[in-house]
Amino acid sequence: MKPHPCYMDKASTQTLREGLAEYYACNPHVTPPETQPPEFAKILQAHDVGHVIYGCDTGMFDELRILPIFWWTSECNFQRFREMRNTPAVDVMYEEMIRDKGILWLYGAILRVLPALIPELIWLWFKTRDRQNRVPFLEFEPLLDRSLLDIRQEFDLLKLFRRG
Repeated sequence: MKPHPCYMDKASTQTLREGLAEYYACNPHVTPPETQPPEFAKILQAHDVGHVIYGCDTGMFDELRILPIFWWTSECNFQRFREMRNTPAVDVMYEEMIRDKGILWLYGAILRVLPALIPELIWLWFKTRDRQNRVPFLEFEPLLDRSLLDIRQEFDLLKLFRRG
């Protein structure tokens, strides 16, 4: 079995910048933000930064898990997400995914992870209620040279990790 990347270790001392580089190296299928229109590139990179900060991989389970984590722990609450969702480039991303993989693949993948995802989301909701100190979303640059462990401690994220 392939070991988890370092950024997925909850006690990782690598910087967010190093974790992001590792994330892109481990996930060549991920769309590079610099290939997208600037408005969407910023959202896409913020999403990728979230994968690193929260120690999530790019499988369907973690892709579906990360959105509520953003809503419950970061400056990207549900209302802000809905506003960003209206970006035309986001529609293009979903359309490309459906074109490449197919609508049946997408819904099939979601249905396969749902039985494990629902209890996980309930557990996460209990762990993240009433948060005051929220992780920056689009304004993440000041965090880039800080260690992941330091970021996770400051924003009380260590309890969200079940592995590592």
